[in-house]
Amino acid sequence: MSGRGNGALTRRQFLKAGVAATAAAGLGGAVRLGPKAYGYGPAPKKMIILGIDGLDPVLTQRWIDEGRMPAFRRLLEAGGDFRPLGTSLPPQSPVAWSNFITGMDPGGHGIFDFIHRDPGSYVPIFSATETTGASRTVRLGKTIIPLSGGRVRNLRRGQAFWQLLEKADVPATVFKMPSNYPPVESRQRTLSGMNTPDIKGSYGIFNYYTNAAASVIQEAGGGGRVHDVFVVGNRVEAELPGPTNTFRTDAPEAAVPFQVFIDPSGPAAKIVIQGREFVLKEREWSGWVHVHFDLIPTQSVHGLCLFYLKEVRPKFKLYISPVNIDPARPALPISTPASYARELERRFGPFFTKGLPADTSALENGVLDEEEFLHLDAQVYEESLAMLEYELGRFDEGLLFYYFSDADQRQHMFWRLTDPLHPAYDEKLAARYGGVIARTYEEMDRALDMALRRADRDTVVLVLSDHGFNSFRRGLNLNTWLLREGYHRLKRPWKQEESSLFDNTDWSKTRAYGVGLNSLYINERGREAEGLVAPGADKDNLVREIAAKLEALVDPRTGEHPVLKAFVSREAYRGRHLKNAPDIVLGFNQGYRISWQSPLGGFPREILEDNTQKWSGDHMAAPQVLPGVAFANRKFTAGAPALYDLTASVLGVFGVQPPPEMIGRDVLAKS
Repeated sequence: MSGRGNGALTRRQFLKAGVAATAAAGLGGAVRLGPKAYGYGPAPKKMIILGIDGLDPVLTQRWIDEGRMPAFRRLLEAGGDFRPLGTSLPPQSPVAWSNFITGMDPGGHGIFDFIHRDPGSYVPIFSATETTGASRTVRLGKTIIPLSGGRVRNLRRGQAFWQLLEKADVPATVFKMPSNYPPVESRQRTLSGMNTPDIKGSYGIFNYYTNAAASVIQEAGGGGRVHDVFVVGNRVEAELPGPTNTFRTDAPEAAVPFQVFIDPSGPAAKIVIQGREFVLKEREWSGWVHVHFDLIPTQSVHGLCLFYLKEVRPKFKLYISPVNIDPARPALPISTPASYARELERRFGPFFTKGLPADTSALENGVLDEEEFLHLDAQVYEESLAMLEYELGRFDEGLLFYYFSDADQRQHMFWRLTDPLHPAYDEKLAARYGGVIARTYEEMDRALDMALRRADRDTVVLVLSDHGFNSFRRGLNLNTWLLREGYHRLKRPWKQEESSLFDNTDWSKTRAYGVGLNSLYINERGREAEGLVAPGADKDNLVREIAAKLEALVDPRTGEHPVLKAFVSREAYRGRHLKNAPDIVLGFNQGYRISWQSPLGGFPREILEDNTQKWSGDHMAAPQVLPGVAFANRKFTAGAPALYDLTASVLGVFGVQPPPEMIGRDVLAKS
């Protein structure tokens, strides 16, 4: 906080005193005293960190050399430094950002994949969060009244670096850090990022209303829903689905009715929802629309969504974005203190709160085309840039971390248009959209330019990405391979392709199975519910046998090895949570990734298949294939730093000693 001359608290004074952030921000909240933090005297430095998901070192260097990223070039010419950055194993965003947050690898923080599995049921589960309902309730008819609250728990272990800074009286603002939902307890200003759900508790479910035949591919935890509607007298009646109403014994889905009145002669329509109305022309977006879902008379859930009128005739087509948590009245915890999200909403109005706001599912399913997707994502970027400018404008001490997801999401969707060898390459679309990725890197350069202009000589500026990128041309059906090699058995082999969620697996004869994007598990006796393989030598021998066979696998189409390295987790990780690790972590080769069906227990017919989807770039390869980037306006003292080294370096800037469980080392030179 600025305003030192008018009696306002600085961020450091706020942390030291333990005063509630509502009071520190001048929002009129009650003053609350917390435990006194211990410190090491005044912080000698300030630090700005830009976390840019998916920035690739090869592409970054190319576009710096071509003059397309002048802020990055200016940083280097002023004495800064650039290094490829060692990513996580596997290089998935939740894993990699957890490495940076904690200064540990997955053995320490316990996040091994987007998807873990329940060993008691073999069911895939999300790795990062756990939601539990009320432990005590009373039932009145069909209504359940909770007497004790449920909770959402962040499953990442270890201390976050901003918690350690807080103990040292160093103020921090941490904006949309991935893998920090719900936000860990702190008096620092934090806003949750990737893994923050929509109002339904999913990664993001859009709704599509049409009288044209349509279907969508469902994804793990997200995707979309198609609603068949009828146009009667130029009117459409529909419902917007919301959260499950757990106050009712039958747990119905809450919903909000709305009406669409189509202009009888023009390409426009009026939408009426919960007493509000607005008019959209064809191919026009609404602003944020507030909705609330009534659960019981005293309980409602508030959300935000965007409407897009794609077409009124000859077919009716209306897209509604995933319903974001309303930051002014969040139904789930999204910030610390809770007032921070409300403060931002008062300053900027409604904003995206869903962890990954780009609707890649809508583009994948053809509900939005490339132009429409980019229009929506441009709103995400401009909103992010405006909020960065705001936070930089009031940044005067401590640390500011700020995250951008745009490069990651656009590379996932547009890589096919830069790679003529990709099965989904389209020459006409490439002529129009082949430059999207380069322009996105230029947009990230704008963010760095803004940060450099704010930084003074005492400010350390660090830019990092969690991983690089490559083409995803071919997919490995891991469970199909295990089936062919005799490590997995089905009860009804003739229904192989109909199997999902291991509903056809004969666990009494199965020795191994794959869950998630890089993970393979042994069906271990005493660990899995129907474990077959004895722990110890039997399991160890089986792990090495499978790992060797995976590395020897050759794609008959290309002559390449899809799996560059099959890592044995107990040799690859350090920390107290190895018991929860997969037994083998697949490090894919360039151009390869896990298939679309295998992560959730599917068994397609072929072991290897072309990826014909628009999701065409990815980062599931072996870590040495996909380093991230590290730029700083200081020199690096290591030629090959890793993500967890940067964690120790952040603490080193402020003279804070890393705790013993951190495995990184300080790699930033002191100036």
